[in-house]
Amino acid sequence: MKILVADKISPKGVEYLRKQPGFEVIEAYGSSPEKVLELVKDVHAIAVRSETKITREVFAAAPLLKVVGRAGVGVDNVDVEAATEHGVVVMNTPSGNTIATAELTFTHILCGSRPVAQAAASMREGKWDRKSFSGVELFQKTLGIVGLGRIGGEVAKRAIAFGMRVLAYDPYLAPSRAKAMQVEIATLDEILAQADYITVHMPLTDDTKYMIDEAAFEKCKKGLRIFNCARGGIIKETALLAALKSGKVAAAGLDVYEDEPLAKDSEFRQLPNVVLTPHLGASTKEAQESVGIEIAEQIADVLGGGVIRNAVNMPSIDAAALKTLGPYLDLGSKLGTLVQQISPKQIASLRITYWGKIVELDANSITRAVQRGFLRNISGEQVNFVNAPVLLKRLGIQADVTKSNTDSGYSELMAVEAVAADGKTYSAQGTLIGKGNQPRIVGINGREVEIAAVGKLLVIENEDLPGMVGTIGTLLAKDKVNIADMSLSRLTPGGIAYMLVRVDTEPGPAARDEIKGNPLVKSAKFVQL
Repeated sequence: MKILVADKISPKGVEYLRKQPGFEVIEAYGSSPEKVLELVKDVHAIAVRSETKITREVFAAAPLLKVVGRAGVGVDNVDVEAATEHGVVVMNTPSGNTIATAELTFTHILCGSRPVAQAAASMREGKWDRKSFSGVELFQKTLGIVGLGRIGGEVAKRAIAFGMRVLAYDPYLAPSRAKAMQVEIATLDEILAQADYITVHMPLTDDTKYMIDEAAFEKCKKGLRIFNCARGGIIKETALLAALKSGKVAAAGLDVYEDEPLAKDSEFRQLPNVVLTPHLGASTKEAQESVGIEIAEQIADVLGGGVIRNAVNMPSIDAAALKTLGPYLDLGSKLGTLVQQISPKQIASLRITYWGKIVELDANSITRAVQRGFLRNISGEQVNFVNAPVLLKRLGIQADVTKSNTDSGYSELMAVEAVAADGKTYSAQGTLIGKGNQPRIVGINGREVEIAAVGKLLVIENEDLPGMVGTIGTLLAKDKVNIADMSLSRLTPGGIAYMLVRVDTEPGPAARDEIKGNPLVKSAKFVQL
């Protein structure tokens, strides 16, 4: 079996692969996209870091390909959807860079307090300028951590050791979890108003893009110090530049950028109160060795027919079981992400119930698919079938599973319910239909519906009055959004009705605002399955 190592990983990882019987390893670092297409024609596995793009064209050109392994967390350079369509496993190494990124973040925090980098540059110029490089202490300052996952949690530990007060904003984190970590839970506005330092540790999603923008900086203390070693785009760069120039922000540290590599003429390069690093989060000897060896072992396991670990698009099961479970995993993942997007951000528990044939299958793998789907927009790239239960637990969310013998009305049915702290439940039900086992949504928040579980949905709750379907259709048509499918449901005539509209493209902000602004619409949410 041929393994293409397209980006440079730890030599120990490459050596591990070479020692496996029946493996041929091809090292082709820095290959052009055209060269990659040529090399993959007869390969069974590809190992990458972040440089080589594994596109839809690559999957189409690689009929023997079974697995793509990313030595690191982010899989931005891999077309995961295309991989899934071609039955290729995509794996990452989600925990290997935790300490490295946390330590780099704290290095930036320290450099933002004491201008060590600037002083060192001055010394190299032959100067002895003590007055220009006065700093501040971390002791008794307030650090706001936006996103308290693995890395945010490690940063919090280090901040507490330095005697800092730590505020944490994570809309999905239960208060009990924050208390156990010795941090104070806070809203984003509270952090903006109170923090002397802010560091972000969220995945980049629609909800987190430009989370820190012009309006956010207006709410901050003068002299704020802010840092981003997570993902470019969480902090709006134009807003940060303006805040640095005005003095609202005293110092900043960036390891990630909206566009990478950072442009040579970027204004950030000219500002003396900014420390820039070229995406070094995982760039330690220990982290690179760890992820290189780990991804090599994972690739070898897959090619040898063993257990799949840390897959972002498959569960940790063998290939034979995967063939049977695949449609159920897809349905579970979609129900999980649907429920998360129609629920409030903070929930207390996640309940999953199975009926019919599903009860006899490996419900553990399906449960993890539901959990991963639920966490997809919360935890981003770090969530997979292996760590989903752990990430739920970190958020303080209790997970309950029930296998029911009652008659559901379907030969097989799956229900996912998110229970909020006030006891209110948000739910979706789904089943498989047809020869191709196509996933269908058959219930939402207690209403019977029937629509394909694929693509983009508008979930609308409205008063049941004449003309509502036409009103929504007209608004979407005005925005040039085509309707692919629609399902209507109500409990009583003239009461509250549900409208599920499957669309080909996402409605623009103006169209969505107009739908939400209609006085007959009680709620309207756009859901990406």
